[in-house]
Amino acid sequence: MPTSLPMTRVRQRLYSRALRDIDGHVARLVTASGISRRVRPGGRIAITGGSRGIANIARITAATAATLRQMGYQPFIVPAMGSHGAGVAPGQVEVLASLGITEESCGCPIRATMDVVEMGRTRSGVMAYLDRFAYEADGIVVINRVKKHTDFRAPIESGVAKMIAIGLGKRKQADLLHSYGAPGLIHHVPEVAEVLIASGRVSLGLAIVENGYDETADIVALEPETLLERERALLRTVKRNSPRLPFDDIDVLVVERIGKNISGTGMDTNVIGRLKVAGIDDPATPRIQALVALGLTPESHGNAIGIGLADIVSQRLVDDMDRTATYVNGITSGFLDRIKIPVTLPTDETAVGTAISRLAPESQACPRVARIQDTLHIAELDVSEALLGEARERGLEIVGPAPALQYDRQAAYVA
Repeated sequence: MPTSLPMTRVRQRLYSRALRDIDGHVARLVTASGISRRVRPGGRIAITGGSRGIANIARITAATAATLRQMGYQPFIVPAMGSHGAGVAPGQVEVLASLGITEESCGCPIRATMDVVEMGRTRSGVMAYLDRFAYEADGIVVINRVKKHTDFRAPIESGVAKMIAIGLGKRKQADLLHSYGAPGLIHHVPEVAEVLIASGRVSLGLAIVENGYDETADIVALEPETLLERERALLRTVKRNSPRLPFDDIDVLVVERIGKNISGTGMDTNVIGRLKVAGIDDPATPRIQALVALGLTPESHGNAIGIGLADIVSQRLVDDMDRTATYVNGITSGFLDRIKIPVTLPTDETAVGTAISRLAPESQACPRVARIQDTLHIAELDVSEALLGEARERGLEIVGPAPALQYDRQAAYVA
């Protein structure tokens, strides 16, 4: 028989600065930048379009294109997402459309290819590649969010430099850089970015910073000459303000959905405290005994990378998984553990029940359970009674009763 575990919704205070006039801010940044000194009047400018679920990304991209048109340029969009979109040009255009980035929304063409041009070698001898259409343009505007990387810790992690190095290098660059593993990425991403910046083709970077509520907090213009230095400083600020789960020890974390629009790894490894990367230590907290993932976002188009970060999943998540898209992304990244399918249970109730049943007897009686929608939205979460006292001690707001967590221990696969 299914059992109901009472849950209470709690709310934590996260970094909340928000940028209101996004269109006007982008217009002012681009107009005041040095792009007019770097690109001839009437020139063609490539604008990068990534695969991440970044707040307001379609609006920011469209505002960039509109401003460039007003300045007399001919903008167009190039998909800049490495091997994503199943590693093919039509798939990458489809990913852009799922994010609201289309020719109609941006008022300019999308030019997609997986062809690249060799741009020279880095200081370490690694070849740098550049999307052919971006190479043929008179300038490139690179747009990306600056955030902590899900694979490693370094002065430069996920941001404009990564978009230059891996996004614009398409599948060929992604395959090459990921073959070095996380330790190699730490060194090679900034070095490849250096080569492309030195070529003179990168005209401007737009670095997006988000708050803890999945909102645009700021957009910063990065001139090529100081791009890497400025990004390092931005990342330090981002790390100080990054959202996290408010508990160090959780028996069972239930994640209602994973997906590429949630995190590049399906679930943000910084939130769940699991990297699963050889040679890189996991964060000290949170310590989660069992992680249960239940669903996959439609925006992921079947790419279930990150499924292997869970201990137990529901059958419906596996049913929605496109193995080709998942395996292309996972194998290219080099982190195979993240695409291994965990223990799969037929229903959400049996998945949660199995997780609770594998706890120590004293924990089963009063489990420390937390439930989140996904790792991108953790301002509010549901907690069991065992976590409620700690929630109060940590100053979390008690919102009120939440839907009970249904689970089935009798049907669980435990002897």
